[in-house]
Amino acid sequence: MVRGSRIGRHSFPIAVAVVAVACLSTGCALGPDYVRPAVNVPTAYRFADTTAPGSSTATATLATVPAWWRTFGDHDLDALVDEGLAANHDLRIATARVDEFAAVVVGTRAQGLPQLGYGASAARQRASQDVTRLPASISPISNNYSAVLSASWELDLWGRVRRETEAAKANLFATEQARLGVALTLVSTIVSGYITLLDLDRQLEVSQATLEGRRMNVEVFQMRLDGGAVSEFEMMQVTAEYETAVASIPVIQQAIAQQEHALSVLVGRNPGPIRRGRTLQQLSVPPVLAGLPSDLITRRPDILQAEQQLVAANALIGAARALYFPSVALTGTGGGASRALDSLFTGPARTWSFSGQLLGPLFAGGAIDAANRQAEARREQALDAYQQTIQSAFRDVDDALAAIQARRTLVASLERQVVALTRAVQLTRYRYDNGYTDYLEVLDTERSLFSAELSLSSARGDRLRALIDLYRALGGDWIEQVAPLPLAQQSTGTRASSYTH
Repeated sequence: MVRGSRIGRHSFPIAVAVVAVACLSTGCALGPDYVRPAVNVPTAYRFADTTAPGSSTATATLATVPAWWRTFGDHDLDALVDEGLAANHDLRIATARVDEFAAVVVGTRAQGLPQLGYGASAARQRASQDVTRLPASISPISNNYSAVLSASWELDLWGRVRRETEAAKANLFATEQARLGVALTLVSTIVSGYITLLDLDRQLEVSQATLEGRRMNVEVFQMRLDGGAVSEFEMMQVTAEYETAVASIPVIQQAIAQQEHALSVLVGRNPGPIRRGRTLQQLSVPPVLAGLPSDLITRRPDILQAEQQLVAANALIGAARALYFPSVALTGTGGGASRALDSLFTGPARTWSFSGQLLGPLFAGGAIDAANRQAEARREQALDAYQQTIQSAFRDVDDALAAIQARRTLVASLERQVVALTRAVQLTRYRYDNGYTDYLEVLDTERSLFSAELSLSSARGDRLRALIDLYRALGGDWIEQVAPLPLAQQSTGTRASSYTH
């Protein structure tokens, strides 16, 4: 038993050395390698248009749209989006954050590389002759000079630095996707806000036209009242309707001003007016891509961001496991030390040292176990967040498709209603002028027409905003074309097209 224990004591460092050599030669790293988890996703969208071309057509169409908002055909809108992508402060912050994480990758990777340094010193001192009792022939003043180069290297035997570097790269990629998500949200918000502004312009136009018509009615009824053709009650009804139209205009004008101010700040300006190119009715309606493939949604920035956060959490499990094992550090120095500066670099002044250090844990009070449990728990959190993000993304697309179908039907119905009410107003006025009905019927019909025209304007805006929501829900590579990666990130070689695990 005693002999066996001696063999065991001598075998342990040999075994550690063998494992260390094997790890250095093969580049092994502790912890699980990342494998994309299987996710249950639907094969098709619930409200997709099944009568349109197939998924390959949809993919090809998306690939040929460098900037989807340009399909609206409004050059002022295009300029507004370009201005926002260049000057929006949120996007600038997100871009700077990418540069920050690119630097983190470099700093983390540097931990596994040899560290070189230098040092020099010069000292002059006088010894106390009263204490040292030096002979008179020996000067109490002495000089000391030294110059050394140093090197140190902590061997990454267990892959801790490699796993931390893997996590840092994944966090960089996640931050890049967050930046692309900011750009996607920014573009969608600018376009949606512009559509809302045109919607409000149309509502103001309808309200002003209604106000002008009711002003003319007031003038006509005033002349009839003066001639005794109508009663004062009818005159008051006409006046009240006129004032109702007057009261609606300031509310819309306020909303227009606030929407202009919101868009101005969004594109990086001080609050001010926004130039419009087309009216709401003149905008081209982008076609709804049919047969959208379900795997298209895996290019959404938030999904890729969530996956990279999962990659980082998975890699940090290996970094936590490496805490169980010893660390090996090599240090060395070389240079010269002399009492005279002119002999500092001569042969006798040479000095050097070399040392190796092995440090490992014996008892940590459960801290290492706790660190490993934390790492595994964070991975489970990241996994559930990734799966939830995918489900939410599919919901966003189906919600947008459902809204598009509903708004398309609603717009068609309201257009028919406006046509019918326009004719009804003509008929009721004819009936009133010929004494077949009272003016209350005319007022009711005009109110209905006014309400229907406002509803039609809002429905048209909602239909376009639903299309914007669809593009935002699908994500897309066009954002990278408009908002290229920061130069610092391009230098790290971690672009989406080249980054692999």
